[in-house]
Amino acid sequence: MAQKIRLLLLGSAFAADLHVDAYSRIREKVDIVGIASADSDQAHKLLEKYGFSGQEFYTDYHDAVENCACDVVDICLPNFLHHPATMAAIAAKRHVICEKPLATTVEAGREMVQAARKAGVRIYYAEDWMGSPALSKAREIIEQGAIGDLKFIRAREAHSGSHSPFVQKIATAGGGALIHLGAHPITFALAMNDNRWTELVAMTSGGSEGNLIHKGMEGEDWSAALIKFQSGMKAIVEANFITYGGMEDSIDFYGTEGCLHVDLTFSSPLHGFSIPGFEYTVEKAEITTGWARPVVDEKYNLGYVAELTLFINCLQKGIEAPLGLRGEDGLETLEVINFIYESARTGKKITNPNQGN
Repeated sequence: MAQKIRLLLLGSAFAADLHVDAYSRIREKVDIVGIASADSDQAHKLLEKYGFSGQEFYTDYHDAVENCACDVVDICLPNFLHHPATMAAIAAKRHVICEKPLATTVEAGREMVQAARKAGVRIYYAEDWMGSPALSKAREIIEQGAIGDLKFIRAREAHSGSHSPFVQKIATAGGGALIHLGAHPITFALAMNDNRWTELVAMTSGGSEGNLIHKGMEGEDWSAALIKFQSGMKAIVEANFITYGGMEDSIDFYGTEGCLHVDLTFSSPLHGFSIPGFEYTVEKAEITTGWARPVVDEKYNLGYVAELTLFINCLQKGIEAPLGLRGEDGLETLEVINFIYESARTGKKITNPNQGN
């Protein structure tokens, strides 16, 4: 059996819960040897929830990265901390698992990728859609030729908005719905096309008073972009914070001989009605009363388990992650997001300055 990977977790909130759930299912492969969080009580409760014990606890991630004996640092911190935490881990010669988005700016993301290359360590970009069983099956079906030649993808993630104070400010989030939610469909569409896009045109709500609903949020609460790829395939990607009723993750594929539709969040085999309300139905659902489809193993279906298991397997083998899950892919996503913002701001089509490279 391959040696267990020693993992240091940075963060103890929402994203950290998703990751610890995954690690709890592969205990034979990974040991969580430490956790760093400004909220010690939250950190202890998180590990206890999944039956982990014996970890080192830190309140400062710099202290943790420097002193915890680990193989990889898993960064589940707010967006604006992805860059400094990753740079600290790289300086300590640790591999990194980084939640999306890679950073809040292209410049920061590029510095992270370049530093990792120079130090001889890897950044594994945590994009859960790449691990989704339904989307993996969809890609398999498409590769088998069941819908002919793929010509168009329509993909979106949407819900009614995040309550995190970090998401409300551009300085700490990097933008609005596009960078927070749109990173998923953008990375996925790019991975389907070997990151080879040629042009895009976009529109957003603009942020603050320009927003459709969330006037107090600096970033946009609605965004959409049309992207053309070198193969000729096109994609429409959308992200918004104006969708009530729970998180919607929907992906549609259209080919020359058929189509394929994937619903990641509302395709539960359970369908029920409750007057007092279900304990939980789906992520971001405002109410749970009346008719609903309570999810079955939501974290598995969204792809977190397969994604993080893949990273641990790669670390055990000392290899890079596949296309869509590398630091370079996180950087490419950031660059596309930046161009989408530019297109929305200027009202002009953007041509990929790096096409053909």
